[in-house]
Amino acid sequence: MFARALVGLLIFTPLAFAGEKPVGLPKGVETVEATVEPAEAKPGQLVTFKLTVTLATGYHTYPLVQPDKLAAGMVNKVVFPEAGALIFVGDAIDPPMPESKAEPLLGIKALNFYHGKVVYERKAVVSPKATAGASTVTIPKFVLSVCDKDSCFPPKSLAPEATFKILDGPAVAVDAKYAAEVEKAMKDK
Repeated sequence: MFARALVGLLIFTPLAFAGEKPVGLPKGVETVEATVEPAEAKPGQLVTFKLTVTLATGYHTYPLVQPDKLAAGMVNKVVFPEAGALIFVGDAIDPPMPESKAEPLLGIKALNFYHGKVVYERKAVVSPKATAGASTVTIPKFVLSVCDKDSCFPPKSLAPEATFKILDGPAVAVDAKYAAEVEKAMKDK
């Protein structure tokens, strides 16, 4: 009897999960992916961290910063980690060309939002003291707000990870634009 139940479980379990979205993603979100580009970099090299949200049709999300202070609560939030193999520099950048609309009942003149594939970016420097090999950076908190045409859903807190490879060899010179930030982060660590 146990063997028959086990066979039934093995045969029917894949059907139960086929086509379902990953557990923990908010309604209307197909994927959330974190990447480091380039995926292989030397210590001291400037890279771009990308956080990509793919929304289902009919759903929208928000930028990290709204242009209208009355819309300041309608944003996504990213908490970047302390300096480690990657040292985040500069500010996070919202995707270009948002859609925008007024919300007169709320006094909002410009509420920015996005549909489809949404990519947030931030520059980072591979720590000049990083050891060669595979590395992972985890965003400790990405608070994602998603809405459809009728309502917004409770924000979800996610912790996406990106893997990358630190190449062997001496560190390259840190981009002068970010040298002071990197030096401060390394002292504070």
